[in-house]
Amino acid sequence: MVNKIKVGITGQGGFMGSHLYNFLGTKQEVIQHVEFKRDFFQNESQLQNFVSTCDVIIHIAAMNRHEDQHVIYNTNVNLIKKLLDACEATKSNPKIVFSSSTQEENDNLYGKSKRDGRKLFEDWASKVGASVTSFIIPNVFGPFGKPFYNSFIATFCHQIIQGEKPTVINDSKVNLIYINELSKAFYDEILKPKTKSIQSFVVPHTSSKNVSEILSLLEDFKKDYVDNGQVPKVNLNSFELDLFNTFTSFIPKDYFPRKFVKHTDNRGAFVEIMRSDTAGQSSYSTTVPGITRGNHYHTRKVERFAVIKGKASIKLRKINTDEVIEYLLDGDEPAYVDMPIWHTHNITNIGNTELITLFWINESYNPDDADTYFVEV
Repeated sequence: MVNKIKVGITGQGGFMGSHLYNFLGTKQEVIQHVEFKRDFFQNESQLQNFVSTCDVIIHIAAMNRHEDQHVIYNTNVNLIKKLLDACEATKSNPKIVFSSSTQEENDNLYGKSKRDGRKLFEDWASKVGASVTSFIIPNVFGPFGKPFYNSFIATFCHQIIQGEKPTVINDSKVNLIYINELSKAFYDEILKPKTKSIQSFVVPHTSSKNVSEILSLLEDFKKDYVDNGQVPKVNLNSFELDLFNTFTSFIPKDYFPRKFVKHTDNRGAFVEIMRSDTAGQSSYSTTVPGITRGNHYHTRKVERFAVIKGKASIKLRKINTDEVIEYLLDGDEPAYVDMPIWHTHNITNIGNTELITLFWINESYNPDDADTYFVEV
């Protein structure tokens, strides 16, 4: 039996923290979550219980933006001090991975809070013989980011979906890493054996793009996908796929279902199901009344469900949340729903006749890398 690594994430509910939490949820054979809540920093006993339970703590909790830079600095440094005070009070020395930033070198108080925070962790580790690794992280982007806070990409996505025109203030080249790639880097560090060491690691960026280049791609996504229902060219393991999945996370849920154009004449009917600039796999299923298929989620795949006969209920739920979104589709008016990543989904035949559903997904099924995780909606 494998002894699972007990991992806690400060900032578990934020952009980076929630993505890492969900990513580690796909590694349940080796990882055990230690739950963290924001108010632990206001409760000494809860924070002490948290640090004493963890084998590894990923410290992500931080303030990124505030009109007063001194508030950012004081908040971020005090969070680290509270975490270390709890470790000292309980004589705990978990392995700590600190989420720092390439802004450490910038002349602003956010960067200084990261730089000084790293020094606090390193001094503590040197004193008690603990393990601290600091990740110096480039610009991070991904689904569910907060506009005007997490990244300019989140802001652009939000503005374009809202019909606004983003402004490029400085068309510089930006070094980027996708959130799934960053989560994988954290996971690899978690798996390393714990040693008495102090180290920092510059997380390499995985793409480098001009701001205007990114904006152009996002505007193309709007035109092709939102306006015309056409999936753009998004190859597997590409920046474009990561950007597309980021973009679609900002589309409101009432965008679906999308009705097809049904052409009818004396011969019958014709409906175009899928138009795409990228390869993929098409399939169909028949489902008898009352039966449900699915109850799984994907972390990268683009997937379309098209109901062409019968009555169906398609349900979605973002994992680790409670809200369930339901779409009702009827083959008499053929329509489709695309499955957002990190949302468990299913389809149920709610009619009295056979349900026929066509499926398209942007990559062929690979049982060794299925990107399919089973969770009830």
